[in-house]
Formats: sequence, C-alpha cells, structure tokens
Amino acid sequence: MQNSLFDFLILHGIFIIGELLILFTMLHMLYQRRTPTSMISWLLFIIIVPYFSVLIYFLIGVRKQSAKDGMLSLHLKSCNNEPPVEVNVMDGILRRNGIPGVSQHNSFDFISQSDKAYEAMMQEIEKSKKSISMSTYVFKNDAITKKILEALTLKAKNGVEVRLLIDSIGSYKIYFFQGAFKNLRKAGGKVSFFMPLFRLPYQNYINLRNHRKIYLFDEETLLSGGMNLSAEYMGPVKTENQWEDILFRTQGEATYQYAQIFEDDWAYANHTPICHVNPPQKRVYGETYMQVVPSGPDIKGDALYEALISAIYAATERIWIVTPYFVPDENLMYALKIAKHKGLDVKLITPKKSNQLLADLARNSYMREFLEADIELVLYEGNMLHAKAILFDNLASMIGSVNIDNRSLLLNYEIVSFVYSQDILLEVERWMESFMKNSKKNQMPDVSKPRRIIENFMRILAPQL
Repeated sequence: MQNSLFDFLILHGIFIIGELLILFTMLHMLYQRRTPTSMISWLLFIIIVPYFSVLIYFLIGVRKQSAKDGMLSLHLKSCNNEPPVEVNVMDGILRRNGIPGVSQHNSFDFISQSDKAYEAMMQEIEKSKKSISMSTYVFKNDAITKKILEALTLKAKNGVEVRLLIDSIGSYKIYFFQGAFKNLRKAGGKVSFFMPLFRLPYQNYINLRNHRKIYLFDEETLLSGGMNLSAEYMGPVKTENQWEDILFRTQGEATYQYAQIFEDDWAYANHTPICHVNPPQKRVYGETYMQVVPSGPDIKGDALYEALISAIYAATERIWIVTPYFVPDENLMYALKIAKHKGLDVKLITPKKSNQLLADLARNSYMREFLEADIELVLYEGNMLHAKAILFDNLASMIGSVNIDNRSLLLNYEIVSFVYSQDILLEVERWMESFMKNSKKNQMPDVSKPRRIIENFMRILAPQL
C-alpha cells in the first residue's frame, strides 16, 4: 500500500511539475509579446507533444538575445557620407531604427555567373595584402573549397591575417570533421564556428543561425550576396548542376559597414572584444548609392522587416521578387495583395521545385493564394534558384541573404543591401527577366484533397520553419 501511494505521489508530482512548466512557457510567450501566429504554432506543438515541446521552446523559441548572452546590440557607424535628408521612405524608416542612411560613391559589380563568382573570389584572395575575413552559412568540403582553402593557406603563410567564420548547423558535416582546416590553422589562419552545437542548452540558441555571407579583403573590398562556399555555387567552369545565385563586389562605405558586422559576429563567436574597423581610405570609389541593412537577434528591432513592408506599400509601378523559399507572414501577404489590387506589376519568381521538401509544402498554400489574387507566379524550371533579390519600381533593389520567410526575416542573422542606382537596377531587371524565359507562369499542379490539407496545415508551422 505504501509503495502504491509513493508511486502515485511521484507520478502526481511529475505531472504537476510538467503542467507548471507548460504554464511558465505560455507566460514566457506572453511576456515576449510574440505574434498570435507564432503563439498558436507553439501552443499546437505543446498540445501534440506536451512536455518535450517545452524543452524545444527554450532551445529554439527565443528570438532576440540580450547583453547577458554575450551579444550586444549591433550599432553600425557611418563615415558621415550620407545625404543630410532622407532619400526615400525606406531610408527614413531605417534611419529611425538606428541604421545608417544611404551611402554615396560606392563601386558595385553585379555577378550572376558561377564561374565569374569563383574568378572574383580567387582574384580578391590573391590581391589581399593584410587581411581576409569570410563568413558563410554553408562550407562544404569539396573540390572548390579545397582550392579556396589552398589559396587562403598560402596567404596565411605569407603573413596575411585569415579568418573564416562558419555556421555550425549550416555546415554541420565539416563542423564534426574539421580536418580540412588543418593546414590553414597550422599556417596561422583562424577558423571558428558560429553558435557551436556542444554547449549547455541555456547557453546556446541553436535556432538562431548566422545566414550572412560576408567576404572581406583588406577591409576595402567586399563580396556578398546569396552564394555560400561550395561547388554548388561557384567554380572555374560553369557546370550543369550549379545553382542560380548572385554575388556583388563593392568598395566604399558599404564595405566599412559590412566589416563592422563581421567583427561583431566574430567577437561573439570567439568571446573576444570587438576589433576596431578603419573607415575607407578614400571617399569616392564609384557612383552607386547603397544602404547596408543587417537583421537578426543582434538588432534591437526589426528594421529590415519594417523597411520591406513600407517599400511594398510605397511602390507605385512594380514589385518583382526572386526567392527560393517563399513562406511569408500575413502582413507581407496582405501588403503584396494590396499592391496588386492597386494595379502594380507584382511578380514572384521562384524555383518550380526547391531543394527542401518542407519549404515546398509550406509555400504551396501561399502561392495558390497568390494565383487567386491574380499575382503573377513564375516557376523557374532550370537549376535550383537560390538567389534572393527584390525590385521596387525603378527606385531600389534589395540584394543579400534574406529569403521571404519567417526564419530569414525574424530569426536568422541576415544582411542585405538596398541599391539605388539606375544602371544596377537595369542589370538586376535583365537578370530577373532571364528566368522568365525558362519558366511556367501562373500554373500550380492539381493536388489531392489530403495534400491540400497538409499544405494548409503547414501554414500553422510556418513561423518555425
């Protein structure tokens, strides 16, 4: 009898503790002022998997980090080379969120071919005399990265400071098997992994990934965009299996701001003080107007998200979107549908089939909703389209690492540049038009009722994808 009573008390105690944890989780969501969609998603998960979901929530449910986590809010500096008045609505919103205004006199080269991207990367490594700083989400151990590592190792041997920052989830294979970096480290190069997996749960946020692509050379030249480091993205010869993606090369104040962001990420990953970044040596590198916009847990608010919404509402002629993963929230969906109803030319250019099944399941429901709103849907039938860019009228283009989904816009460490120069906008327009030649327009395959139910159900889980 005593044993039965003891067992009952133990089970009852475990049940009470579990219920208290669930209650605490719900209070934490309310305290954080999470969106209703996000809360519903988590509450559904708690109902389906009551106790395990609580652990998952505190592992991946936090969106912003505080100073006690070792990540201070990122504060970008400018060279006081920005126009005294706001250039447009986006510029104003970004400035009020603490983002430096539009910088003038940047150079800009738009690179959309994999072989040209590889050539630019190797050229900049070869020309570097002082420092090479690279940050990437994906780094694969393949023939292309072996050549990149050989070039970096040679530079390190010659006294150039070489630093490589890699996301541990995005590059989990090489995170577990780091032999590829042996020679580079031996030569004095440094390789660090962002948010390493083997930390205590409350000292790590495995859901907050560094998706930024920053390739800096002598703190003067920058390569950035959507390309990671692997044979899928670049190589000396363009192959049939390479993905469609973009890089851009720039010099000027934009490079100075990207360098600040890299130093902030590097300091956080290595638990070291943030290094000072030198402003550009000269003021005029070109005629391109640019605005650098980081987003993520190290940014106090959601400046990029606000700017994106405002740009959609402010557009008067067109909004062309290129993205591989399209899982927007309700605000974005309504803004784009309203733009279409205002008579704007709204296009979504996306791969017919992406490299992620869950993303395809989640996006299909939104794309069907687009078709119902008469928004033009362009399904690219070539190689995987991994690029991310948006054209707003003939005013601006957004280029960078951000996908149009909840993870990119509200969770990951990301970075984009708004480019305001007409010649670049025309080049981006021609690049987008090239995808329309090998695409199916306004066609979604018919699916069974169970499949449609699954696709619509994925909208509930979309905030966590």
